Amino acid sequence: MVEQIPAPPAVALASGRTPESELRAVAARVLDHPGFAPELLALAAVRALGPGAAGWAARLRTRYPGASADGLARLATRRFVRSAGAGGATAALAGFFAPLTELASVLWTHSELVLHLAAAYGKDPTHPDRAVDLLVLTQVHPDRVSAEAALAAAQAAGDPVEGAWPRAAEAAWRLAAPLTAQAGGWVALRLVARLLPGAAVLAAALGDAAAADRLAARTVAVYRPGRR
Repeated sequence: MVEQIPAPPAVALASGRTPESELRAVAARVLDHPGFAPELLALAAVRALGPGAAGWAARLRTRYPGASADGLARLATRRFVRSAGAGGATAALAGFFAPLTELASVLWTHSELVLHLAAAYGKDPTHPDRAVDLLVLTQVHPDRVSAEAALAAAQAAGDPVEGAWPRAAEAAWRLAAPLTAQAGGWVALRLVARLLPGAAVLAAALGDAAAADRLAARTVAVYRPGRR
């Protein structure tokens, strides 16, 4: 059965870097332009993760020519919902404001989910439009017009702003915003962590897994045949 295929190994980019190293790099780069943190992450995700998602879908279709798009989508959803829950638990251990890399890691997993679902339904996960999809589906922007404008502004951004701490705080705030919207209380979970760390870890894991599951449902609704 398709659902029993193990996850593929990490894919090296043309530059020789892995998606994981790209995540670390973009987490550092957003400090230069913290106001565009989600947009920079979306652009980097399509560049770093898109080829792997395309290869994953192609391999499964070659091995299982009768596999349905919905079957591939279920496989991707289970894989990345588990990953999102693990990422949320890790972030909860970091205190009131999770480090920038941990915040980016959870959203990176969400990006992997969306791009794999795109590939499952025959969309090109390496196309620049997927960055727009990511920002809308993760509720960073309410529509494609505002997402496209923000991406254009992020790509045209000039010199970095000054001050390491203000930059880190702003970047963390912008990355936390979509998690708050999706998980229904990400900041509240960080507050609970001060008094009940164990409960906060469990709540964060469950909350982020549930958020990823809802993200998968929204993405499938958009990418299934009959939609754009």
